[in-house]
Amino acid sequence: MTHSTTTPVALAMWDFSWLERRWPGAGYEDWEQALDELTDRGYDTVRIDAYPHLVAAGPYREWELVPVWNQQMWGAPAPVRVRVLPALIAFLTAARRHGVAVILSSWFREDVEDTRMWIRSPQDLAGIWVETLRHLDQAGLLDTVLFVDLCNEFPLDIWAPFLYSDPSIRRIAPGEPGRRYAARSTPEVAVWMRSAIDGVRTVHPDLDLTFSVSTELATWPDQEVGFLDVLEVHVWMANSESGDYDRRVGYHQPRFSDEGYRRLARHGREEYERDRLRHDEALFTMIDTMADWSRAVGKPLYTSECWSLVDYKDWPGLEWDWILDLNARAVEYAAGTGRWAGMATSNFCGPQFVGMWREVEWHRRLTRAITSATLDADLADTVPSRDVGGETVAARADGHVRGSGLRV
Repeated sequence: MTHSTTTPVALAMWDFSWLERRWPGAGYEDWEQALDELTDRGYDTVRIDAYPHLVAAGPYREWELVPVWNQQMWGAPAPVRVRVLPALIAFLTAARRHGVAVILSSWFREDVEDTRMWIRSPQDLAGIWVETLRHLDQAGLLDTVLFVDLCNEFPLDIWAPFLYSDPSIRRIAPGEPGRRYAARSTPEVAVWMRSAIDGVRTVHPDLDLTFSVSTELATWPDQEVGFLDVLEVHVWMANSESGDYDRRVGYHQPRFSDEGYRRLARHGREEYERDRLRHDEALFTMIDTMADWSRAVGKPLYTSECWSLVDYKDWPGLEWDWILDLNARAVEYAAGTGRWAGMATSNFCGPQFVGMWREVEWHRRLTRAITSATLDADLADTVPSRDVGGETVAARADGHVRGSGLRV
């Protein structure tokens, strides 16, 4: 697949599934096949967990990971054993062969020793990433990395529990695990983010760095993001910040109970179709809000988790057609803003989501829409670019400015 330097990238989020879902039938047991299917659908970039805390603590040792949930299709529903660095090098090497760029992130998966809690400062966070990138540099694989997201959906404590061991953060966000939130608009969190970014940038000044986010989207004017190279925002219709879909359905993202999916099967589609204009407006208004943020700060947008529901899967009573329709309209709308240098078609864009993955023509149509979109002229010198296997995976503007208009 040939990548033009004027095209945004089409993303797929393979999170920690790329490593943890490798039993027969889990979707990633054969990386060559998975990457073949990915590129056949028109995708040229994946976002994966690099497990930097485990690479830094023991790159070649075997780690036992505990499940973060058993109801979702991301990762393993039971404990698994992994050796991170050899797998990471092998996967990036395979991605290069397929002309696929990689966004490195981390969900900071819990192992039986809870190694992630060794991170006590932003300098520690920077240090584990520097060590991980050193290994990839030694393997000659840094050219496959489009950018690095230092922590998924920062500062949610499900992914960044280590943040809340810092006394300065505990003072502003007391409470039990799962009930803590320290806003990015606070000086304490902003300093944490900037210090971690600076620590990695000192060693890798040419590598683009960010923290992905899924909260405080509507209050972006209150946040300092000058130290981020790109904005990696996760946007859904079901995000409670923009609408009330989950509340109306009664879905509360239970991690170890199927009650949430039984509620989605009973009420999910019915609620959306009953008040479609309301729910669509919540999504499309948030897309406009993110485009406004990008224009205000002059940074390109990437979205690897999106657009309809946060959680979905192949399950009795759950149908994919209405999810496909809403996601398609969101992709086309977001692409028309001229602000997205890369986006996914959903956060179910992986082989384990059989009902969506098998819709090959749907994927091809939308990845064409993504990669044929034109970026606003001001983004020409701000988007990352990597040469992967002799093909440039990049997002560059050609000077044409696109506007937007609400289509629901």
